[in-house]
Amino acid sequence: MKNLKLLVWSVICIFSFATMAAQTKKIDVSKSNINWIGKKITGQHEGTIKFKEGSLTFKDNKVTDGNFTADMKSLANTDQTGSGKAKLEGHLKSDDFFGVYNFDTALLNFKTVTDKGNNTYTVIANLTIKGQTHPIIFDLVVKGNTATATLKVDRTKYDIRYGSGSFFDDLGDKTIYDEFELKVALVF
Repeated sequence: MKNLKLLVWSVICIFSFATMAAQTKKIDVSKSNINWIGKKITGQHEGTIKFKEGSLTFKDNKVTDGNFTADMKSLANTDQTGSGKAKLEGHLKSDDFFGVYNFDTALLNFKTVTDKGNNTYTVIANLTIKGQTHPIIFDLVVKGNTATATLKVDRTKYDIRYGSGSFFDDLGDKTIYDEFELKVALVF
C-alpha cells in the first residue's frame, strides 16, 4: 500500500511539473501584424493583414508550438490611396487572388520547431490559404514578449495564378511574381 501511494504521488508530481512547464501565450491582436509585399516586373505593392487570434506555446522558455488565424477580409493596401488603393484591395480580395468572401481566414499551424540557439527557431508549419494546405519553412526569432518571422509564400500552390508567368504566356510587363513575402511581428 505504501509503495502504491508513493507511485501515485510520483505520477502526480511528474504530471504537475510537465503541466506547469508548458505555457501558452496568446498574441495581442491589436499590436501584432502581418505586412505583405507582392512584386511584379514593374514594381511592387505592400500592405497589411490583421490577426483574428494566435498563440505560441513555450516549454522551459523554448518555443514548442504555435497556431495563428489571419483575418483575410482585413487585407489592405498601404502604398496607394484613393481609387487605386480601392481597386487593388478589391482585386486582391476577389477570386482571382485570395477569394476572401469564401475563405475569410488563413491558418498557420506549427508542426515542428527546432531550436537553433540565440532565441531563433526553424519552424515547419502548415499554411492554409483558400482552403488549401501546404508546408512552409521559416525562422522565428523571439525577444522577450515579441517574435518576428519572414515567410516567403508561393501563391500558385494555393491556386492563385492570376498574372503568373508560370501559367500564362505573353504577360510581358504585367507579370506578377509567384512568390510574395509576409513579415510577421507578434506581441504577446
